Amino acid sequence: MIILGVDPGSRFCGYGLLEIESGKIIGAGCDVLKINQKHGFSGRLVDVHQQLKGVIDEYKPELAVVESIFYGKNIKSAFTLGHIRGVILLVLAQSAIPTYEYSPREVKKAVTGNGNATKNQVRYMMQQILKLKSLPSSEDASDALAVAFCHYNKTRFAKNLCSPI
Repeated sequence: MIILGVDPGSRFCGYGLLEIESGKIIGAGCDVLKINQKHGFSGRLVDVHQQLKGVIDEYKPELAVVESIFYGKNIKSAFTLGHIRGVILLVLAQSAIPTYEYSPREVKKAVTGNGNATKNQVRYMMQQILKLKSLPSSEDASDALAVAFCHYNKTRFAKNLCSPI
């Protein structure tokens, strides 16, 4: 089974892949979608759609996990992120991939044991847990890998999983 994790972003959208066999992680990788910042906002939405579709076509994940929106002080950023997330959910739905979501706090707690962990702590822990030779290429990529890992962990230990979104 391959789990696709996605960390939505309007500048950098991370994705991570975990390959699971017999209940163990046997492969992991992550990267970011190359969103052209010279495009207008609608062009960036198209970039996310096309590139995520390419990742899905190449790796054929059986399920996906998307980080939910974190609302901070800037409402405009939350709306922008909501549009990106909507495109991500659309691509996953069009590909008929069951999709789950977790909050940033849940993901951080699953990976580091601390819901207030920094992005650097998450990045370091993903390298350690998955025994990666080097740190993931970016914080967005490691966050996406962490989202996938959070779901993997939940499926191993939880009796009652949430339903796909």
